[in-house]
Amino acid sequence: MSHTETPSAQPTARPTAQPGTGSVVVFAGVAKRYGTHLALTAFDLTLQAGELVALLGPSGSGKTTALRVLAGLESTDDGRILINGDDVSGLPTSRRDMGMVFQSYSLFPHLSAGENVEFGLRMRRVPAAERRERAAAALALVGLDAHYGRFAHELSGGQQQRVALARALVTRPRVLLLDEPLSALDAKVRVQLRDEIRRIQTELGITTLFVTHDQDEALAVADRVAVMRDGRIEQVGTPEELYTRPATPFIADFVGLSNRLPGVVRHGFARVHGVVLPLLDPSHADGPVRVYVRQEDLTLVPAGQPGDASSNTSPAGTSLAGTSPAGTSLAGTVLLSSFLGSLRRTSVQLDQGGTVVVQHDVRDRHEPGAAVVVRFAGAPVPVEAAI
Repeated sequence: MSHTETPSAQPTARPTAQPGTGSVVVFAGVAKRYGTHLALTAFDLTLQAGELVALLGPSGSGKTTALRVLAGLESTDDGRILINGDDVSGLPTSRRDMGMVFQSYSLFPHLSAGENVEFGLRMRRVPAAERRERAAAALALVGLDAHYGRFAHELSGGQQQRVALARALVTRPRVLLLDEPLSALDAKVRVQLRDEIRRIQTELGITTLFVTHDQDEALAVADRVAVMRDGRIEQVGTPEELYTRPATPFIADFVGLSNRLPGVVRHGFARVHGVVLPLLDPSHADGPVRVYVRQEDLTLVPAGQPGDASSNTSPAGTSLAGTSPAGTSLAGTVLLSSFLGSLRRTSVQLDQGGTVVVQHDVRDRHEPGAAVVVRFAGAPVPVEAAI
């Protein structure tokens, strides 16, 4: 067969749920050391059958190490890895039945897209006719059924990564591993392929571990997100849970965009320049703190508008021990307003010191130098003790 012909002129059937998908994966007390550096510490995580879990964290947090340990590319120093109850910790990569996609496409340049997808099947000694049929079906799944005979240099970056995804799926692995698969793509293609990965993963019902440092990517694609820091998981939850109820200030700062403001905790509330806000953790000890306030939990109005309520005191009837602290505001001056397409972000210098960034509707313009009032929505806030 030449490199430019399609293996069959007949319509290609799209794959349905495949044997081996929907596996349960368990990391149980896994530890991994590189010399004196502990890359993973007592790492515990369960992926339910058919679930997509994203490992999210900054560089060096251990997320790629966790993926490589699951793949068998790295050994464990402690703990176990179970797939459907079977301990695979001592098995080589070739016997773990994983499909892997990495940031680099790693396509063979001398093979066509179809032949690249066939490669894993060839290594498994699958008959030629079945190889071609399954490779064509996998390429159809990723929207490249017309590109079977094309070489890597004839494909865009997004198309090459789709071929890599088809190659990972064609062997019908028990688990799909995605290590920063979109990092090398431009913004528009990255969003498109992100959505395609989620569609395909849902369609096939394959258990998937997705490693990324991009919070938007993790929140958009995952059933659950595990936020990592220094080789440990700080919190696991749905995207909504992580965003609205971060367990730690680190998560509040890393997941979403937050303002960090000096404040004081007393009686289960935080006071910021006189504005009183409820705490996510009402048991936090009294004393000086840093308060994390989401940009979208603030609104802007021009100073002097009726009801602008620019005040350093709580509403009538509200005290630090009260239960209805929402609705207070602070006065300030606009420093900068950035146009971001569907929204704006405006920086405000507060009259009492410090700055905040407010995310708001693109139609609301506030020019630099304008006097404004920043309104606090009164959403519960995470805090950490000031050092």
